[in-house]
Amino acid sequence: MAVTDERLLTSAFVRITGSALAYFIAIGVLTPVLPLYVEDSLHGSGTSVGLAVGAFAVSAALLRPLVGRIGDTHGRKVLVLGGGTIAGISVLGYTLATSLPILIGMRLVTGIGEAAMFVGAATAVQDLAPAARRGEATSYFSVAVYGGLAIGPLLGETVRTQWGVHDVWFVSAAMCFVAVIVGLGMPAARPAPVPEGVVVQRHLLHPAALRPGVILALSATAFAGFSAFVPLYVKQIGLHSSGAVFAEYAFCVLAVRVFFARLPDRLGSIRGASLALSLQAVALIAMCALHSAPGLYASTFVYSMGASLLYPALFPLVVDGAPEHERSQAIATFTLFFDVSQGLGAFVLGVVVTLSSERWAFGVAGLLALLGLVLLRTSARTARLAQGVSPAVTS
Repeated sequence: MAVTDERLLTSAFVRITGSALAYFIAIGVLTPVLPLYVEDSLHGSGTSVGLAVGAFAVSAALLRPLVGRIGDTHGRKVLVLGGGTIAGISVLGYTLATSLPILIGMRLVTGIGEAAMFVGAATAVQDLAPAARRGEATSYFSVAVYGGLAIGPLLGETVRTQWGVHDVWFVSAAMCFVAVIVGLGMPAARPAPVPEGVVVQRHLLHPAALRPGVILALSATAFAGFSAFVPLYVKQIGLHSSGAVFAEYAFCVLAVRVFFARLPDRLGSIRGASLALSLQAVALIAMCALHSAPGLYASTFVYSMGASLLYPALFPLVVDGAPEHERSQAIATFTLFFDVSQGLGAFVLGVVVTLSSERWAFGVAGLLALLGLVLLRTSARTARLAQGVSPAVTS
């Protein structure tokens, strides 16, 4: 998809983000309900909750390399349509999940749809974005992600309390199919052909995404713990529901990415990501220390500010570092690290919860965000030295 001018918000861009919005509403619907279903209906422990929540990320991670190649050779549209369909069918399968192994099996199938849907939509958005506005394009696209995460949990809680858990699965599946219908209108164009004389590289892990991906994974582990254990943690501090907490998080992220969409491009990747990781670390450690409802709401606000900046800051590093005919592979690798963080992160933090409590999972996640900050600054310093730039120069 060749970009012919500097316009960003085209009808094609809107259709792609609209499909993503419907899909992430479907995912958001599951967020507050799945942990409660595992704990209350399947009588699972904290580790069981972590396994069920994170299982879809395992299959998504394993399929990312293949999905990236399909996107580069057959186009992004096939990923969006196929991924949404697979996700919808798998969520319908949750109605048959009368035991933890069956639920985990269905979650693994959901991960296949997740891998295809997200890579297809995210790559298509970058195909349409002017080079100087990639961070802004990522911000707007992520509005669809967090819009879904804002609407979905409230919808999921409402459906669960009014009608029951099985109706939550039906609503989520229906939104997946809505995403497919909206996706029918997106462009079917493929990336520009491979330049003559250039050998196409088939990377298992694309090198342009490795360092940004590791940093993303360290940060996103916090989100794995946040989404899996906030629904359980709120019971300890006198709240009846986690819906308002998830809504606050998603609303704040949405506000920053809508009204300050160009901030990541203006700050630059290193400064923007450094600020994001610092805010996340402070917020998560405070979430652990402040064992109260006001503390949770205040910490969630600060955490959401950091989360709003990190992904748009890191994403341009990946896209700019890969040739256009390898773009889906690079994005697939980058998002693979997110999947790994959700799968392993939910499990590891689930073990922390089993050994201690939910609040200490937030503290461990804060330390991982600090580790990501150290890696980011070390990598930036190494890159500047390799380019012959003084370490005193700030990126």
